[in-house]
Order: sequence, then C-alpha cells, then structure tokens
Amino acid sequence: MKNLKLYREISQNLELQSPQEVLVFSAFDIERNRLFFASSANIIYTAHLSSFQNGKSKGLLLPSEINQIELEDGDLITAFDYMMEKEALIIGTENGLLLLHNIDDNSTEIVGQVEGGVKCISPSPDGDLLAILTGFRQVLVMTHDWDLLYEIAVEEKENYGDGLDVRELDGKNMFGSFISWRGDGKYFAMISEASESSALLKKIKVWERDSGALHSTSDSKVFMEAVLEWMPSGAKIAAVYDRKVENRCPDIAFYERNGLVRSSFSIKEAVDATVESLKWNCGSDLVASVVRCEKYDAVKLWFLSNNHWYLKHEVRYLRQDGVRLMWDPVKPLQLICWTLGGQITIYNFTWISAVTENSTALFIDDSKILVTPLSLSLMPPPLHLFSLKFPSAVRDLALYSNNSKNRVAAFLSDGSLGVVELPDPDTWEDLEEKEFTVEASISETGFGSFVNLAWLDSHILLAVSHYGFSHSNCASYSSMGEDGLSGFCLQEIELLCSEDHVPSLVTGPGWHAKISHRNYMEGLVIGIAPNPAKNRSAFVQFDGGNVVEYTSMLGLAVTGGSTKHDDMSFSSSCPWMSVAKASDSGSLKPLLFGLDDIGRLHFGGKVLCNNCSSFSCYSNLADQVITHLILSTKQDFLFVVEIGDILHGEIELKFENFVHTGNRRKEENMNFINIWERGAKIIGVLHGDDAAVIIQTTRGNLESIHPRKLVLASIVNALIQRRFRDALLLVRRHRIDFNVIVDYCGWQTFLQSASEFVKQVNNLSYITEFICSIKNENIMETLYKNYISTPCQNRAGDVQAKDVMSFDSSSKVSSLLLAIRKALEEQVTESPARELCILTTLARSDPPMLEEALKRIKVIREMELLGSSDPRRTSYPSAEEALKHLLWLSDSDAVFEAALGLYDLNLAAIVAVNSQRDPKEFLPYLQELERMPSLVMCYNIDLRLHRYEKAFRHIVSAGDAYYSDCMNLMSKNPQLFPLGLQMITDPAKKMQVLEAWGDHLSDEKCFEDAAITYLCCSSLENALKAYRSCGDWSGVLTVAGLLKLEKDELMQLAHDLCEELQALGKPGEAAKIALEYCGDVNRGINLLISARDWEEALRVAFMHRKEDLVLEVKNAALDCASTLISEHKEGLEKVGKYLTRYLAVRQRRLLLAAKLQSEERSINDLDDDTVSEASSNFSGMSAYTTGTRKGSAASVTSSVTSKARDMRRQRKRGKIRPGSPDEELALVEHLKGMSLTAGAKNELRSLLFTLVKLGGEEIARKLQLAGENFQLTQMAAVKLAEDTISTDIINEKAHTLEYYIRKMRSTGAIIAGHVVPKSEWCSCMLACEESVVKMVLEGGIPKN
Repeated sequence: MKNLKLYREISQNLELQSPQEVLVFSAFDIERNRLFFASSANIIYTAHLSSFQNGKSKGLLLPSEINQIELEDGDLITAFDYMMEKEALIIGTENGLLLLHNIDDNSTEIVGQVEGGVKCISPSPDGDLLAILTGFRQVLVMTHDWDLLYEIAVEEKENYGDGLDVRELDGKNMFGSFISWRGDGKYFAMISEASESSALLKKIKVWERDSGALHSTSDSKVFMEAVLEWMPSGAKIAAVYDRKVENRCPDIAFYERNGLVRSSFSIKEAVDATVESLKWNCGSDLVASVVRCEKYDAVKLWFLSNNHWYLKHEVRYLRQDGVRLMWDPVKPLQLICWTLGGQITIYNFTWISAVTENSTALFIDDSKILVTPLSLSLMPPPLHLFSLKFPSAVRDLALYSNNSKNRVAAFLSDGSLGVVELPDPDTWEDLEEKEFTVEASISETGFGSFVNLAWLDSHILLAVSHYGFSHSNCASYSSMGEDGLSGFCLQEIELLCSEDHVPSLVTGPGWHAKISHRNYMEGLVIGIAPNPAKNRSAFVQFDGGNVVEYTSMLGLAVTGGSTKHDDMSFSSSCPWMSVAKASDSGSLKPLLFGLDDIGRLHFGGKVLCNNCSSFSCYSNLADQVITHLILSTKQDFLFVVEIGDILHGEIELKFENFVHTGNRRKEENMNFINIWERGAKIIGVLHGDDAAVIIQTTRGNLESIHPRKLVLASIVNALIQRRFRDALLLVRRHRIDFNVIVDYCGWQTFLQSASEFVKQVNNLSYITEFICSIKNENIMETLYKNYISTPCQNRAGDVQAKDVMSFDSSSKVSSLLLAIRKALEEQVTESPARELCILTTLARSDPPMLEEALKRIKVIREMELLGSSDPRRTSYPSAEEALKHLLWLSDSDAVFEAALGLYDLNLAAIVAVNSQRDPKEFLPYLQELERMPSLVMCYNIDLRLHRYEKAFRHIVSAGDAYYSDCMNLMSKNPQLFPLGLQMITDPAKKMQVLEAWGDHLSDEKCFEDAAITYLCCSSLENALKAYRSCGDWSGVLTVAGLLKLEKDELMQLAHDLCEELQALGKPGEAAKIALEYCGDVNRGINLLISARDWEEALRVAFMHRKEDLVLEVKNAALDCASTLISEHKEGLEKVGKYLTRYLAVRQRRLLLAAKLQSEERSINDLDDDTVSEASSNFSGMSAYTTGTRKGSAASVTSSVTSKARDMRRQRKRGKIRPGSPDEELALVEHLKGMSLTAGAKNELRSLLFTLVKLGGEEIARKLQLAGENFQLTQMAAVKLAEDTISTDIINEKAHTLEYYIRKMRSTGAIIAGHVVPKSEWCSCMLACEESVVKMVLEGGIPKN
C-alpha cells in the first residue's frame, strides 16, 4: 500500500545540428554515467548525467560532445549500443557494417559486415556475448572478440527477400526491442512470425545461450510489433497483445520461460492506442511503457501487488515529440525519457506510504484513488471502502484533515487539479463499494507540472512547479524566469467551492482554483511538508537536504516568505520527508524526519539510523502529538523509539545504531521485533488506544502488529487520564499483566482510586479476572522494566498515612483486595455475582482469608435452612454455588481445614462432600470429633491445624485432668513455655513447668539459660551441672555456696574446675581458682606463666616473697623472649619470601596482559559473547600459563562443575597454590594475616615491662628491636602489595621493600606493636627501669 511519488523532474535539451535531424537510438555507460544518442544524421551525442544534478541551467541546453560517424551516402545507423568491455559504442548500419566507435579519441573501426543489413544489436547482460539480428531474420551470436559462435534463423521461412529495406525503418520498427536477454544471460527471446497463414499471428521464441538451441515457443498470438522485454530477475517476459480485432485496447501480457502465459492486464486506453515500448527497471518491480494515443503519447509506470497491476504514474507528451524511455541501469527509481527533438528529462521517484497521518489509505491506481480507513478494516488493494475517480491519471495527491473536515487534492496527468471534500469519517461506512466521480477544478490559467503538493490550510494549496521549459502539461505556462533561467517556483493555489458541502456526502464539482502567489526558488526543490505546529506554514526541502520554512502570503499580518532552518536540515537529500508535532518541555515543536535513497534516517542534522527501510510516527494523545517513532531496518527488525529519547540524545546509547549484534545481553534493552516476512515495510500506524503498526509484505497483504511498548504506552496514558475501563480493556485484549494497572503509579496510590476503578469498569467478570491476577511482585521493575519508565513510582510514598491507615502496608495483595472489596460493597448493588466477586477477593488474599469466606457462606446457608423470606435472599447465590466457587479458587484441603478451624463440623462435612472427598476418609474423623467434649474437640482440631497456642489454651481450659497433655504439648512445642507460666496458676505445677523448660534448654545446649531457669525453680543440683557444662566456674562456685558444701567437697570441686579449665586452654582462669580457692601458689604461678600473664605472675611472686618463684618467672620470661626473637626473625624471612614471590607473579601477569593486547585481533573487535569467553579464559589463567585455552571442552563447563570449583576454592582459600589464578590475592591475604594480633601485642608489652623490672634490659631491647623490625617490614610489605595490585605498572626503584621500610620508619617506631614517635621510646624504657629500682629499694630482690 504505497504510492510512487515523483520528487525530482529535470529537463534539458540537446542542441541538434539541423532542424530535420531527430534522435533515433540511445545507450548508457554505467561506469562513467554517460548517455549516448544516435541521430538520423549519423551523429553521436554524448552527455553526462552530472549535468542534470543542478535544477537550474542557462537556456535549458544540455552540454554534450558531438561525433560524426562517416558512412557511405545513403547508409544509416540502424542499431546502436554500448559495450562496456570495449569501452566503445557498437554501431550497425543499413548496409550491414558493424562499427566500433571510441568516444574518447573519436575513432571508428569496422569490425565486420553482415549480409542483409543490421536490424538489432543486443549485448548479453554480462557483456561476454553479442546478438545481432540481420535483415534476413538471422540471429548471429558472437563473442566480444567477434568470434561467431552460432547462427540461427528466427522464422522457419527460407526466403526473406533482398535484405533490410530502409523503407521498413519507420517510426515504429526502429525503436522496438527485438532481442531481449534474461537477467543472468542464459537465455534470450524474440518475437517471430508464426507459420500459420495469418500474417498477424506471432510467437515468442526462447533460445539457450550456450548452444543456440530453441528452448521454448509460445502459442500464436497477435503481438504488437516487436515489443518484448524480459524481466531482469528472469521471472517474466513482457509482451503486448494487439486486440483491435476484438475492438479492445492492447493488453500487456507476461510469459514464463517455458512459453506459457502467466497473466495480463489492459492498458485502459482507446482502441487505436498502441504500445511503442516496454522497459523493466533494474529492481524488476516497475514496468514502464510508451503508449501512443490519438492526441498524446503517455509514459506509464505499472506496479504489481496482490496479483494486480496498478498504474502508479503517468506523464504525457505531445504526440509529435515521439517520446522514448530507458531506466537507469543501477538506480531502480530513475527514469530517463527523450524525444525525437532532443529534449531529455530525468524523473526521480520514491516510494511513500499511501497511509496518511489519520490512518486513512489513499492509494493511487490510474485515475482512481482507493480510499480505505484502516481503523475500520485492514483491506489491501485492490480492496477498498470507496473510490474517487478523476478525469485522468493521478500523479500526486495531498490530504487535508482537521477534525471532521477532510479534503483531497489530486494533480492529474492532463495538467489539471482535482479537489474533493469527503464527509465526516464517522459516516464512511455508508459509502462502502461506491465510486464518486470528481471533476477537474475550474482555472483560468495552467498550473504547470507539479512535483510536490501540500495543503497550507483548508483553502490553500502549496505546489512546486517548473518554469522555463516546454512540456505538454504546462504548455500554457512555459515562460522563462526573469533572468532567462529555468528552475522551480512555489505556487500558492487558492481554492473556493461554489457548492455547499453536505456533511454526509462527497463534494466534488464546483471547485475553482487560481494561483495567488508565486515564489521563485534558486535551488532544486525535492519535497514539501506542511508544518503541523504552525498555521499556513510548510517546510521546503532542497536538493542536498537544506530545509526552509515557508509561510503563506495570504491572510497573515506577518510578512510572508521563507526562513532557513539549519537545525532541521538533513545531511543529504531525503525524498521521503515527514513532519510531526511533538512536545518538548511543555512546548509544541515540529520534528522533521527524512529517509534518503540509501536507507539513512535523518533528524536534526544527524543520522538516527543507517539501515532504515521505512518509518512512521505514533501518537497516543488526542491532539496528535507524537510520542513514538517506529522504524524498520533492512535486516527486518522493527524498533519503537520514544520521542523523548530522540530529543534528549539518548537514542545511540539505547539502540546501538539499530544494529543486530546477536548479543542477548545488550539486546535485552533494545526492544526490537523480528518481522517474520523478509522485505516487509511499515506503511502506517493506528494511533491512540489501537496502538498498532501496519506493515505490508512484499506479496501485498497487510498485517497489524501491536508492539508491547506501544500497548503499554497506551495503557499508561489511559491510567494517567484515569480511564480505568479503557486501560483494563487494553490489558485484556493484548494479554498484558493486570498488575500494570496497579504498579505503574504504585499500589498505595491505586488504593485511593479503587472505588473509581470499580465504578468505571462496572463489570464483575472483568473485576474478578483482575482480582485473580494481582500478585505481590512489582512488574514495572521486573517484567516491563525495559519497555516503559515509571515516573509515578515516587508518588506512592506521598500517600498520606491517614488514607491507607486501614490497610496492611506490608502486603500489596491483601491491601488491594481489601480496597476492592470495600468498593464492591459501596459501589455495586447486591447480587449473586457481587457476592461471588467478594468471595474471590477473600480467597485471593495473601494469605487467603478462607475462614472469612466460609463465614459468609455459613450465613447464606443459615438463611437457607431457616427458609427466610427476606428479599435480600435473592441477592445472594446459593450456599452450594458459593462454596463451589470458593473451592474452584482455592485448594480444597485448605478450605476443609479452614472449615475445621471454625469448629463447625457440619460445614466441614459440606466442604468435604463438594470437594469430592472419599467419605471413608473424613466421616470417621468428624464423628470422632463430634463425640469429644467441646474444648477437647477444639484442642484436637487446633493440633491438626498446627495452631498450638490455641490448642494449649483449649486444653488448659479443659481442666486438671488434661494436665499431662499440657506438659506434653509444651515439651513438643517449647515456644509455649512462657504461655504455660502465664496460664498455669498452681505454684507446684509452675515449678514443674520451669524444670521442664530448663531440661529443654539443657538439651538445646543453652546451659547458661538453663542454669537460670533451674535457679528459678530451686533445682540447685541441675543449676550446678548447667553452669559446669558452660564453663562458668564463678557460677559453679556460687551455686556450691548455695548448696553449703563442706570444705573438702568445695576444695575437691575447685581442683576439678582448675583441671577442667586448664584442659580447655584457660590457664589464666585456672590460676585464679588455684590461688583463691586451692591456695596453691606454685601451681598458680605456673599457670600464669602458661597464660603469659607476666606482670601478674611477678606480682604474685613478690606478694608471697618467694625468691624461687621470682627466679622461675624470670627464667620463663627470658626463654619466651628468646623464642619470640627467633620467631620474629623467621617471620622477616617469610615476609621477604612471600613479597618477592608476589612481585614476580604480578610482573609476569602484566607482561602477559600486554602481550594479549598487542595481538592482531584485539578483544574490542570481538562480539560480546567472544569477549566474555576470552575474558573468562584470561581470568582463569595463571601468571605462568604459556598459552590460551582452546577447545570447547577447556573453555565451556557446566554450572554444576563451576559451583563445585567455587566451593573447593572457598575451602582452600587459606592455601597458596603456586601457579594458580588466585595466587596473587592469596599472597596478599597471607601477608596481611602475618600481622601481630591484639593479644600478641599485649603479651609482648607485658613481657617487655617484666624483663625491664627483672633487669633484662639488654634482651628487652633485642626483643623490642626484633618486634619493631618484623612489624615494620610486614606493614611495608602489605602497603607495597596494595599499591601494586591496583596499577598496571611496576616501578623497579619505587616498588621495593627497602624503600617502603625507609618511608614508614621515617614517620615513627613500634613499641610493643604500637607505632609511637622515636622521642618517646627512651622515656618509656627509662620509666620501666625506675619502677624496678624503686621496688628493690623498698626491700625487694637484689639487682642482677
């Protein structure tokens, strides 16, 4: 559903050498873009196509080179073509000469002579062969080196006379295409006379290229002259039937290679019309013909779609011009026409969608416009709703649509203008299958040849017209410009209708048109488009992409004219230009989109997409402000782009230039649709809530798709406008998750609109469907996060607490269903459907409120049992229906248990029966419950339902007879012990509860809590055991005091505790018991030495004034100091070893990374999946790996293997495995782990002070120095590792251990593991010595 738009028409004239001279042949040079023409005077004219690029030329003369072909008197050029292999023209003459003419050096060479004369020369498409038709109807096939391959006879007759008679070269025969090759050059075809008696009958014959054998022959038909053209793709051979005998106009028929006719169509002209030539374009989608009529010659362009041929364009010439045509061999939409008198016109076409902005299709077919509103039905042509018939073929059209006013203007091939006003679109269904005849508008002057047409308002048309050349369509307007140049002008055409328009009828006659203003343009205008954001304004595009805004001169106070817009211009010419109205920061502005010939989509001076095949604009707003751009690419992907992304420059970031890379991770956010049929194009959209993109396949059928992004945008727009019913209908129609209605602005916000939602929807079935779909997940952050943003998500937090205070803010489902339930009770009248809907809200709550639902069903059942005549009874469903509805929504077991939870056995039995349970399963159980006392029954039901707190309350209330059951229940469910202490008031039983609770805590290894619990119930023995089990010796001895143990028992207990603590590795606490309870000083000192509590051991030894103990402490301290000095030295060696290893590993890894980056194929050139695999392989390589991993078995592993490997790495994290990928990090972590712990620092400090007090200053200094060196070296090594692991460069001078040690030493020293300034080190040592001296003077120990 597309129209062929002529956007550029340039005419220039060749200056012939004599008035009697005419052009007879043409040829094309593809490589150098040259045109060659041969005239009747044997003159060759050469013109370059570049001369046509400028639409304004002096005097309309085409610069050309002239070469005279010297022939014998009376000899004429009868065949003419260009040979690309020879870079020369091949010429055939009446006398049979074959000439090779070189244009560059103007030399002519005779390459051969043919008897009978040369009638046609046709090179094969690949240029390897040359087919020559002689006057004796013989076909000679030779190579481009003039070697004859074979010779065949066209007809079976043997006598062809004396050869080619010059008198046969009339205007018809000279220009026919006698020999036509298939596109691949494997076959060629001709029309030959049939062997039957009738001279009118002819046949199409097809020969094979290689052997010259006859491949196929068609049936005998009355073919018109020698008009034959093989489609370049090879599917069809076009020929013309002469049907004058049947009093009908000619038909164009299409044959297959096997000679069978495939289809045909009538040219719809007069009976005496003839088809002079047929030409396919290089794309094989258009066939052009020259049709000679009584008063004019017409160039007609036909197009095939849906197995129907449409006349898409017609250009009329004067009959005496003798127009001929040829297609550009490489540009499928560039047509070149030339006349006998030397006028050469180049037409440039483009395909544009026939669907207008209001989704109405205006499809051109000859003199008809087929009108189809796609919002009513998707009917591809030739189907249509109604049609408009004009006096002649339609060349261009424009639609004016504003509210209910719709007007169509059509420029016709006879140079006239047709205008029609359509009725209100709401009444178009009444016009189905009708055809309305439209008369041409009445005008006093001619309009010229229009190239573009657009409405400025309802009464003004703006058109681009030629000036300065003669054409049949503008014979009355062919004057030169003021400076004698030819070019283009903008014409404003004012339209008035003398008849009143009837809103329900089509108004065609009575239109008057006059040119009110002309504006001459200096450049070549290729497109105009009305400005939707400004009245009586349009954008004009010049060749090259420059865009100018044009303002009408009629009825405006401002000065008319044009304004240049550089920010809206395109970087190249865009034949397909579209203007849309968009909103930018609250203000409306026009947006210009342009699509050029090579598929680049332009906007704002930039290229949005480099591979675009079609595009359209979509609006979900009532004022037609566009919100999305829809485009399809040449790879058959459809993209939906928000206008905001285009205006804010985020399109490149989100869509990666619309290129399909095959990487799923990047394409997750691109939201493209894979068009299922190759070559399909976007022809339009359905705006608003329809949210559809209409595409047309290459076969011609229409398809409507609803991109999820557009559908969601329509739903969101309806929600913003609070059109809840429309939003719900869209959700149902397109199978969107219902939660989008709730989650877009936040469910807390929706709670305030629940009542309005129920009121608008007013359909309990829809509401039930909505209720069943609600879930706690926020789908705007999960399912639809890549489709649409949520600007309202922050509004949920602005809801006042008073508005939702009655809802559970932690549960989305329960809160929403509660709000819906309240709205149903308030807004909807009572009915069985409403009650079922309310039951649905209860069943779908999270968790399900089944008991509440069963209570409502119970009320209905009671009303039925009482036989109540209450009129409200009819407003409720039957209890059985309600129960079945509840069972359908919920799990039957859950409903049965909920019925039991109400302690209503009859209701439970009804539920069981309706859920199709086996009576053998539930009846005995219910009967057993019925025989129990009420509280015991409730207790058993609660136990079944795991409601232990309720069960406990019921069994306690049942009396003392069930006390054992209480204790068993608490033992199995320990969380009931606090409740048991509250409900059991008997002191003796309370003590039993406490003791049972203590036993439970002991079993759970909570000995400290168990001990306290035992103390509460005065179970001291158990408390003693609990304290002893948890190692709390203070609590043990305290309870022993409460037990009033004897001295010997207490002493024995203390000895046992001391041994236990010593065995548990707590010598300090064991020393305290030995000194305080056992009175064993020697043992206490030894234990303090084992605990390395040096100062305390020295204090105790001095307190008891035992020299042997002091000496023992001193010796132990000296041994410990020596050991620590050795350990620190060994630690220094390990630090140096690990650091050296780390630096070597790091250096090698950096070298390996640099080597990989310097390879020919860098990681950046790979696709993302390869990069991921390569980076994974690299991260898994150790510093000593000599090669990359190859093969899928080495690089691809299963997830189970990966998880197992991760678990093994987690277990072995503390180990250093040389050559492993984690060796660097393991070395750094090991260096960090070698630092002194807080306990080690305290022990070192205590040992240093003890040594000073005992006179070991020298060894103390050595220990101090060793500790300082170790700690300083370890800290420097860690700092060095941290600095190098974050950089890719290792400085051999700066990144050394010695440098870092000097750097840290200059800032401070270490005393007992703490960094202190150097000035304080000596004072600290002196203070230690003074304390020892003071102790000696007061009666202490002699100084050693």
